[in-house]
Amino acid sequence: MNHNVSILVADDHPILLKGLTDELVNLGYNVIDSVANGAQALEIITSKKPNIAILDINMPFLSGLEVIKKCNEATSLTKFIILTSYKEKGVVLKAKKLNICGYLLKDEPIVEVHKCIQAVLNGNFYASTIFNEVFTNEVSPEMEKIKYLSPSERTIVRLIAKENSSKQIAEILSISIRTVDKHRSNIISKLNLTSDTDSLTVWVKENKDLLESL
Repeated sequence: MNHNVSILVADDHPILLKGLTDELVNLGYNVIDSVANGAQALEIITSKKPNIAILDINMPFLSGLEVIKKCNEATSLTKFIILTSYKEKGVVLKAKKLNICGYLLKDEPIVEVHKCIQAVLNGNFYASTIFNEVFTNEVSPEMEKIKYLSPSERTIVRLIAKENSSKQIAEILSISIRTVDKHRSNIISKLNLTSDTDSLTVWVKENKDLLESL
């Protein structure tokens, strides 16, 4: 009964957009529209309320993640599947936080897209293996470490993420540079980093997206 399932496809690559649309139609799905930018996707989702929207992340005007965020704020009933080339932990975390229903890589065969749609329709989450691997092996361990930071240490980390020096942090918080350095030392220990000067700065840059939740 795939013809009862209304789907919107959004991707700014014309060949991929047409190919995916044609494949879904061949599988019997009701593709109500295929668009090339996020603004159009948001407009169609709002007006036509498809059962499922399959979105690329990088699109003109609005990214796929921005479209989903706006739809969530409007309590849309459309279920979202991300179709992307991104495997980075920051993107995976952002997608996870938006309560998406599926996350697929663009090099997956069409049968995976079909399986994902069917899983989503049954109320299940479906993702490429790499999504779960990245979340389990890269995102979760770092988030667990962050939990052990005290409120003061989290504040220091947020300020480091904004590229403040120890001197600037001391001025902002009205504490001594020695106190800032003591906090940095404790943070490095809790995050299990090497004790060299740049280790914390490097970690913060690599995990900037995770720190947005602090």
